[in-house]
Amino acid sequence: MAAAEIPVFQLNTGANIPSVGLGCFMGSRNFSDKQVYDMVSKAIKAGYRHFDTATGYGNELQVGAAIRDSGVPRSEFYITTKLANGDHHRVREAFEESLTRLDLEWIDLYLLHWPQASSGKVDFSDINARNMALPPDASPTFVETYQKIEKLVETGRVKSIGVSNFSIKTLDELLPQCKIIPATNQVELHPCLPQDDLKSYCDAKGILLSAYSPLGRSQTFFGEQPLIARLAEKYSGTWAQVVLSWGVQRGTVVLPKTENEARMVANITLLQLSEEDLEALNKLHLEPGMHRSLVPFHADYGGVFGWTYEQLGWKMIKDGFVP
Repeated sequence: MAAAEIPVFQLNTGANIPSVGLGCFMGSRNFSDKQVYDMVSKAIKAGYRHFDTATGYGNELQVGAAIRDSGVPRSEFYITTKLANGDHHRVREAFEESLTRLDLEWIDLYLLHWPQASSGKVDFSDINARNMALPPDASPTFVETYQKIEKLVETGRVKSIGVSNFSIKTLDELLPQCKIIPATNQVELHPCLPQDDLKSYCDAKGILLSAYSPLGRSQTFFGEQPLIARLAEKYSGTWAQVVLSWGVQRGTVVLPKTENEARMVANITLLQLSEEDLEALNKLHLEPGMHRSLVPFHADYGGVFGWTYEQLGWKMIKDGFVP
């Protein structure tokens, strides 16, 4: 049950983070405690040591239990969790509750999950709900919330802090007013949405990008792309290995989710892609209709979880993101 041999990246805190982790979002509330526990346990046996969960995923308890029961020392793991939208007004309390549920002594990385605060618990299944999200200028703003997260570092029970779903616009507002530069910014990122401008911006600020949904949310979409299928054959790998290897070779953390043991092993076994093949993958999103989001939470009103794309700083057009 040794850790997999994968690259690690150094954060602006000096800490190392494994380049591949297991995303623990289960896709809905229709999952059992055993399902989560078994998924994490299998991943540990496959060599995973980086696990990414969140208060909003509703499974910190099971993730923590599987890690504790593994017999692997806590020091070998890298654990990320996130502040829920409805907890922006109670940062310290929410953090303590996450730490209690995980029961893992400390949290390696604590993220502000979304910039928008909510007046209640967000239902991730109701993408068109807008009434609970507070407007950007309402208190607590994301700047105020992040400043409270900064104070958690003083406790010694969180090693690094960061943000998720932040754009250049929201980072431009946050960075001049924070004392601790976010260690990471976790966003949707894959060959259809390479986030080139955001990556350049974050690279310049010393912020590491990490990718949720790095394989999209479809079991077939990337595998059906001729370029990716050809590269999978060339490197004697899976289409998912091609996509994840591209992400890591670009210098981004990838967080694929699977409950299948064979795919777990494949996903953490990276390929070494040539510069020519990397460049071809870099350009895939420029093909007609390919530059777009592949996650299902975009609402009919033109936004996500109560904020418009303009408020989030996301450059969207009718059928996708602006290249």
